[in-house]
Amino acid sequence: MKSIIPHLLFFLALFLCTGCEEEETLTIAEVSPVEALYAPEDNRYFNLGAQGSALFQWQAARAADNGVVLYEVAFDMEGGDFSDPLYVVASDGRGFENQLSLSFTELNQVATLAGIQPESTGKLLWTVRSTKGLNIRQAEEVRTIEVERPGGFPTPDELFLTGSATEGGTDPANAIPLVKTGADTYEVYTSLQPGTYHFLTRTSGTPEVFSIEGSDLRADGETTVTGEEQVYRIRVDFSDGSVSMATVDKVELWFPPRGEYSFAFDYVGNGTWEAADETIEFKQESWGRDERYKFKFTVTQDGNTTEEWYGSTNGDNQRPDANTGEEYWYVVPVTDDYWANSFKYPSEADLAAVDMRIIFNAEVPEYTHTITVQ
Repeated sequence: MKSIIPHLLFFLALFLCTGCEEEETLTIAEVSPVEALYAPEDNRYFNLGAQGSALFQWQAARAADNGVVLYEVAFDMEGGDFSDPLYVVASDGRGFENQLSLSFTELNQVATLAGIQPESTGKLLWTVRSTKGLNIRQAEEVRTIEVERPGGFPTPDELFLTGSATEGGTDPANAIPLVKTGADTYEVYTSLQPGTYHFLTRTSGTPEVFSIEGSDLRADGETTVTGEEQVYRIRVDFSDGSVSMATVDKVELWFPPRGEYSFAFDYVGNGTWEAADETIEFKQESWGRDERYKFKFTVTQDGNTTEEWYGSTNGDNQRPDANTGEEYWYVVPVTDDYWANSFKYPSEADLAAVDMRIIFNAEVPEYTHTITVQ
C-alpha cells in the first residue's frame, strides 16, 4: 500500500501542473481590443472612380505576453452590426501592421456587396479586430466612410440570360449563354416576349444577378418586357455598366451580280436565321458565272433604323469546296461596299435549291453561316 501512495501523489501533482499550464496558456493568449481608430476620419468621402487607395490606421492593441498581435479590418453596410460582416481583410504585412492600404478597386467590390449601385453614393461601416490565436477582440469604435462608385462592375467569366421573357424560360439550366466579345463586353442575339428577364454569372449555385434599367446595368432585379415578341441584339459592357439594345428587324442576302436582295431570312431561335429551299442562280458574265453574296441586317436602336453589313474576313474569295476550312464561313462586320468582302457559293449551288443558316450564338467558335445544297 505504501508503494502506491507516492505514485498517486506524483500523478496528482502532474495533473494539477498540467491544468496550471493550460490556464497560463489561455491567459497568455489574451489580447486587448483596439482602443482608437485614427484614419480615415469619420464620414470621409472617397470617389472610387479615381486611381488610388484608402489608408486605414488604428492604435496598436496589446497582448498579455507582449508578443505580436494580428489585425483584420471588417466592413459592413450602413446599419449593420458586424455580426455577419460584408468583407474582412487582413491588415498590411499579412496582418502584422496596424494599418491597411485598400485599393479603390477592392473597396469598390465591398461597395458592390453593400448594394451600392454604380454611379451612386453610399456609406460603409468599418472597424478593426485584433487577434492572437483563437482570441479575437473587436474594437468598440466604428467609423463610417462615404463612397461614390464609378460606373461598371467586375467582369464575370461567363454571363447567361434567363427569365419568362427569354427563349430558355425560367429554368437556369436552360439559360442562354452570351458571347464574350471583349475583355469587359458580352453580346447575345435572341428573341424576347412579354415577361421578365435577368442575367446570371453562372447557372448553378449562387450566381450574381444583373438586370437592365434604361441603358444601365444594375445589380439584382429583373427587367420587364411588354409588347410583341421581337428579336434583339443585347450588348453589355461591364467596364462602365452600360447596355445597348437593338431590334433586328430584317436579315437579307445581298447578291451584287444582280444588284438585288435575293431573299430574307427567318429567325428560328438561338441566335439563328434560316432561309429554306431557296433556288440559287449565278449570273452569267463574259468571263464566267458570278456567285458573290453577303448579308445585310436592318436594326433599330433608340428609334434610329440603320443597315449593318456582314461578310467575309477576306476582301475576295475563291469558291469553297469540300476541303475549305470552317473559318471561310465566319461572318464579320464589313462595309457597305458593293463587292468587297463577299462570299462565294460552292459550284454545286448553281441552279439548285439550298438551305442557308446564319448562326450568331455561343455554340460556334465564331459567328458563321452554312449552306446545304439539296
